[in-house]
Amino acid sequence: MAKRFHELRERLLRAGVAPRHVRRYLTELGDHLADLKAEEERAGRHGEAAESAALARLGGVDELSRAMIEQRQLQSWSARAPWAVFGLGPLLVLAGVWSVALFFLWLGWQHFLPGADTPFGRRPGIHHLLESANVYFQLDRALFFGGPILVGWAMALAAGRQRVKVVWPAAGLFLVALLGSTAQVHATRMGAAGGRHIGLSFTFAHFAMSPVNATASIVPFGWFDALAILSLTAVPYLIWRLHRAHRLLASLN
Repeated sequence: MAKRFHELRERLLRAGVAPRHVRRYLTELGDHLADLKAEEERAGRHGEAAESAALARLGGVDELSRAMIEQRQLQSWSARAPWAVFGLGPLLVLAGVWSVALFFLWLGWQHFLPGADTPFGRRPGIHHLLESANVYFQLDRALFFGGPILVGWAMALAAGRQRVKVVWPAAGLFLVALLGSTAQVHATRMGAAGGRHIGLSFTFAHFAMSPVNATASIVPFGWFDALAILSLTAVPYLIWRLHRAHRLLASLN
């Protein structure tokens, strides 16, 4: 019984049925199977005979899965529009995380460094690692640089739960890693009143001048950061997929 329900669950998830609908369906099937088994026991069958008869009445995996897969309204958004879930979705979430980080940077600049021209570099008045100002800025820094990793983990978790084809989360992880490695924060004072402005830009390449022949070339920017972000997000996802495939083969043998 457990093997049959596990196979049914995997088939429904791979077909794009939303996990919440799969959980409810399997719960209903489990309750219905218990009722059928009770009926068979009242009819005089016991043990494995009652369970086999109940399973036969419940239906096979093909029949049970078809009843759900044919209902298109039960499809998850990952199956309906994977380009949006693993393309636009992560970008919107990452933009939200970065907006929060930049807002807290601006607040810290206002509160802890009201006379400084920038919140970066050497911060006057902060002399100890455990001072509240330093802890504040370090936590905000961790939120900004950890944002792409957190978004990547969330995307990989969603892809794993819904059995999405690897091409979509791979594309999303690459895009997040690219943006995370090229994002640059700018903080400047503006006008005579000393208003503070914090902005975000993306640098995909920079010019490098050769000291030998004085020729300029375009060098990819942040490739090591992109590789680090991609490794921290994609490698755990790939390991999880391999582990799940091994468990699935073991359960079917």
